[in-house]
Amino acid sequence: MDLQPRHHCAGAPDAMTESAYGRAQAWQLLTAWTQSESLRKHALAVEACLVALGEAEADRLALAGAEREALLELYSTTALLHDFDYERHPTAEEHPFAGVRELERLGWPAAVREAILGHAQYSGVARETHLAKSLFACDELAGFLTACALVKPSRSVAEVEPAGVKKKLKDKAFARAVNRQDIVQGAEELGVELDQHIAFCIAAMQRRAAALGL
Repeated sequence: MDLQPRHHCAGAPDAMTESAYGRAQAWQLLTAWTQSESLRKHALAVEACLVALGEAEADRLALAGAEREALLELYSTTALLHDFDYERHPTAEEHPFAGVRELERLGWPAAVREAILGHAQYSGVARETHLAKSLFACDELAGFLTACALVKPSRSVAEVEPAGVKKKLKDKAFARAVNRQDIVQGAEELGVELDQHIAFCIAAMQRRAAALGL
């Protein structure tokens, strides 16, 4: 699946629709709250993976036209906003709760807010939707895949392969901030094999390599 269409441009992206809660608005909110380039790139990496899963889900549901676009926008905006408050509120006591309160104040959909709460294990919010399970499954893995790319001689995700990722996962000293158990559990909750999920997300990020700086 090609993740390069009009609704996934980096920088000042176009919205998929005329929605007041579209991708353009999500990007604006993310960049207003987040100055760190690495955190912005992380949001884009998670978006690449999440939208690819959204496309697969849309195919499964046989969605087309406006319904398909709406679902993909939901996955896109959730990915972009999942950590938008982290720079200002990095503690477990505040993140993602502060951000979700702001999203509620601004009127963002409950599905977005619930998925964002669910991606934090300590929030106590169950992951009941495909969107919520997908965000949880992609968050830590996208960060880990980025780390795997950056240690390659080319610093490129094009060189990242599933077997190498699995090997790195066993190396506790590598990218030690990444929660390995969340990666494993995320694939389980999606009902896919870990190797399959890793390969799927690598491919999704490879298609967005330029925007990700990888």
